[in-house]
Amino acid sequence: MAQRTWFITGVNSGFGRAMTEQLLGRDDRVAGTVRNIETVQDLTEKYGKNFWVASLDLTRTSDIRPVVDKAFANLGTVDVVINNAGYGLFGAAEELTDEQVEDAIDTNLLGSIQVIRAALPHLRSQGGGRIIQISTFGGQAALPGGSMYHATKWGIEGFVDAVGQEVGPLGIGVTIVEPGGARTEFRYGSAKLGPAIDAYAASPASFARKMIESGTQLSPGDPAKMASAIIASADQNPAPKRIVLGTDSYNMITGALTARLADVQTQKDSASATDFPAGE
Repeated sequence: MAQRTWFITGVNSGFGRAMTEQLLGRDDRVAGTVRNIETVQDLTEKYGKNFWVASLDLTRTSDIRPVVDKAFANLGTVDVVINNAGYGLFGAAEELTDEQVEDAIDTNLLGSIQVIRAALPHLRSQGGGRIIQISTFGGQAALPGGSMYHATKWGIEGFVDAVGQEVGPLGIGVTIVEPGGARTEFRYGSAKLGPAIDAYAASPASFARKMIESGTQLSPGDPAKMASAIIASADQNPAPKRIVLGTDSYNMITGALTARLADVQTQKDSASATDFPAGE
């Protein structure tokens, strides 16, 4: 297999780290971004010129395009762009602070949007490429205690879905990845909670808080296997529109979509009742 070049955000942990290690291990090149370059110093020392890294905080959206431009300029062609960086913000909607809400949107939604927008001119210029957006089953199904996380993931899925239709004719494939729970730092490392409000202790929203605070519930997903599946998707042609990873993700998404469709289908007649009469 010919050497590929990948641009991946958030390569210091989780899926980003797992994908980067697998790709570098097979002699591909990776352009990675992290907030703190020291967290990937070991990769720099081990893989040398095959690992290009830049410091990037996705909440500073004005910094995104210069970093993406520099990666393409330094590496020439980038075959695959993976939007991986992000984190979970949990708690009842009322419990979250304004600052937490804004940071989550800036990181998970606006940051991902601007990475894609910055990469598109380069991908068009080189005649094609692949964009992979890491989402979650929470981009299709919603649970109490995850309102803001869902808001960012439902938002990025809508954006990426539309972009995929825009750029498909240009030779650019777009894939949304929807993993279930995986044994990474996501749940018990990077996840954030809003300040507790006593009134929500009896609410279903408290489940997410209790799970994160206990730190004992193991996720079913193997991050190494998931990383391998994400990487392998770049070989599929045409690009898969969505990839579901994990039994929990499959069950949550199919359950949510089935219930949503059933609810909509009961409204066929009432929906058409608001149209102008045929021919008018």
